[in-house]
Amino acid sequence: MTITRVSSDGSGGGAAPDGRDQAKQQLRREAKARRAAAAQDNPQAGEALARVVLETVPFAHGDAVSGFWPLGDEIDLRPLLEALHERGHPIGLPTMTAKAEPLTFRAWQPGAELQDGGFGTRVPPESAPVIVPRVLLVPLLAFDRAGYRLGYGGGFYDRTLQQLRADQPDTLAVGVAYRAQEVDVVPRDRYDQRLDMMLTEQGPVALDPSGGGTA
Repeated sequence: MTITRVSSDGSGGGAAPDGRDQAKQQLRREAKARRAAAAQDNPQAGEALARVVLETVPFAHGDAVSGFWPLGDEIDLRPLLEALHERGHPIGLPTMTAKAEPLTFRAWQPGAELQDGGFGTRVPPESAPVIVPRVLLVPLLAFDRAGYRLGYGGGFYDRTLQQLRADQPDTLAVGVAYRAQEVDVVPRDRYDQRLDMMLTEQGPVALDPSGGGTA
């Protein structure tokens, strides 16, 4: 596995905001290419990830869990979501209500209707009940061992986690991705929310409990 290091001009905790933005954009381009290759090389990664998550995450009985419908070559959570549903966990999929707002999670179960949610996403209809997850399975383009993730740039999961952690301190954010999506350093800003756990199709990734310093 190749781990890419972001160059020091704009990647580290002390870089100027413009430098971090540029570093994030460059890293997104690189991460999309790595993820596409991983998806092609690992067609059964979703099943492997499901086993890892079920063996690793400390789910409590009846915990509501948020997942996501795979977009493009994202790792496929559907085997995991079906298994969680069978175990009695309410499942929610994310929907965007407004550009600068946290996500809303609407209930889903296997076989339920989905509709176009914009940007190529599939989401439950507005008639589906809203759920508040305790465990969030978080998508990403890249992650590092400090527990930070690189998303798509909208900040939706950062806003969502900030709100949920304020209202529900035992909220658990679990990053899920291909192992090949690890990088040395994810450029981060003060508003970026750290993951509690990081799991891949190859197993758990040990995160630095200190968070790797401050941004």
